[in-house]
Amino acid sequence: MTRREFITLLGGAATWPLAAGAQPPARIRRLGVFMPGVADDPEYQARNAAFLQGLGELGWIVGRNVRIDYRWGAGDVDRYRAIATELVALAPDAIVALGYATVSALQKATRSVPIVFTNVIDPVGGSLVASLAQPGGYTTGFSSPEFGFAAKWLELLKEIAPGVRRVAVLRDSGIASQVALFGSIQSVAPSLGVEPRPIDTRDAGEIERAVAAFARQSNGGLIATPGAGVLMHRELIVALAARHRLPAVYATRSHVMSGGLICYGIDEVEQFRRAAQYVDRILKGEKPADLPVQAPTKYDLVINLKTAKTLGLDVPPTLLARADEVVE
Repeated sequence: MTRREFITLLGGAATWPLAAGAQPPARIRRLGVFMPGVADDPEYQARNAAFLQGLGELGWIVGRNVRIDYRWGAGDVDRYRAIATELVALAPDAIVALGYATVSALQKATRSVPIVFTNVIDPVGGSLVASLAQPGGYTTGFSSPEFGFAAKWLELLKEIAPGVRRVAVLRDSGIASQVALFGSIQSVAPSLGVEPRPIDTRDAGEIERAVAAFARQSNGGLIATPGAGVLMHRELIVALAARHRLPAVYATRSHVMSGGLICYGIDEVEQFRRAAQYVDRILKGEKPADLPVQAPTKYDLVINLKTAKTLGLDVPPTLLARADEVVE
């Protein structure tokens, strides 16, 4: 070997470790999250924490191999379309969205970005997916109970407060699924001897005035359907129910933890943990069209005995026996 050949070989060898260590960094994937509430709400923070935990368990770490862009609707349904367009413009690899209204807005803004939803009532009837088993398109996720589930809330209200003859139903009139929930309650109310009355939840002042007016007559109760307005104003709603001594049934556990009487519904925080699994599969190449929409399989009944005592209600032993959690 000549001196020149040796120097050339040595120079090339010196670059081998550098070339081996200079592999291009792993691509950082980009996700979008569209929530209908506000960022500082502990309930939404809990859902986001569950989502991040689920991602972390699958190897997706924010700042290392994934980036997340959040958008918050603050209950303003009229702005959802603009927010969805803004989020889609960031070109995320997938978007997680809570509730029918956010998903509907996203579908109007994109026909290609994968969408994983949580807490959507009747996604087939709402034309978000073709079917539960084969969603088709680019949208899939985790559904809420069907509209008929609303009858359970009214039945529970009558069971814990048999004297109720009138019920205020809190819901957002701008969201079709919540209007349909009220219709479901209306359909079974006559058989239970109850007259339902809708109250809109977009504005705190409107809620307070409407509940106060409703409570001027006796034998009233309250049902708070699931939705951004009810969740955002939960402290006010629980306080109004206590002030006017209205037995109330809620769809989320956080209301009972805030002093509400009783709730019956799905674990919405857990849905976000499960949503991380679908996001992982999509980022690894699976298509939303091939991921079936998953319906809830477990429902939690939580009773606040302290609130029942304050309202002068005796909780039936049969109802207590069915409870998953009792707040003393």
